[in-house]
Amino acid sequence: MNSYIVPIIILLIFAYFWRKEQKRKRLKYIENYKFNPVFIRRVKEKIPDISKKNTTKLFDALRDYFYICSQAQGRMVAMPSESVDIAWHEFLLFTKEYQTFCNRGIGRFLHHTPTEVMQSKTSAQEGIKRAWRLACIKEGIDPQNPQKLPPLFVIDKLLNIKNGFTYTLNCKSKASGTSSSSCGGYCATDIGCSSGCGSDSDGWFSSSDSDS
Repeated sequence: MNSYIVPIIILLIFAYFWRKEQKRKRLKYIENYKFNPVFIRRVKEKIPDISKKNTTKLFDALRDYFYICSQAQGRMVAMPSESVDIAWHEFLLFTKEYQTFCNRGIGRFLHHTPTEVMQSKTSAQEGIKRAWRLACIKEGIDPQNPQKLPPLFVIDKLLNIKNGFTYTLNCKSKASGTSSSSCGGYCATDIGCSSGCGSDSDGWFSSSDSDS
């Protein structure tokens, strides 16, 4: 029996480092991925008057979303941005490129699921909390005590996108400790808190293993 222990341990160590290397390669692939110029042009047609600089930021935010989906290990991640969701929709139309991207960057096909068809509102809230936490970690931000917003949570306000999601760093009144209804949009501190205090998630979309 003891003669099998060492080979098993070696195999487990090998499997651990192999998975770690595969994950590193997937994330590197996402970070360095060059989007099809036709795809970029079609997205720009959907968002009129977007500058070259903001176009770059939009596609960086799209990469950020795919990055955190890859990090989520198959768990649902809500989409916190209307503008990035527009880009995601267009990418889905390039079916072969999108499938190849998903296989190499995420390790599975990433489906697009509207919030309305999720099993529960709690699932959507957990999805946006997960998106917030992973986006913060990627940027080196403390999710529960953020000093700034991750780019994925800023892009809609930057682009002034119609029906976009806007986030405020801290909507709580320091004097009263209560949320302010006048801050507008969603409160990052509510999304990031450890208890079930996330903001209403209506309108968010998510990645999942379900068909869109």
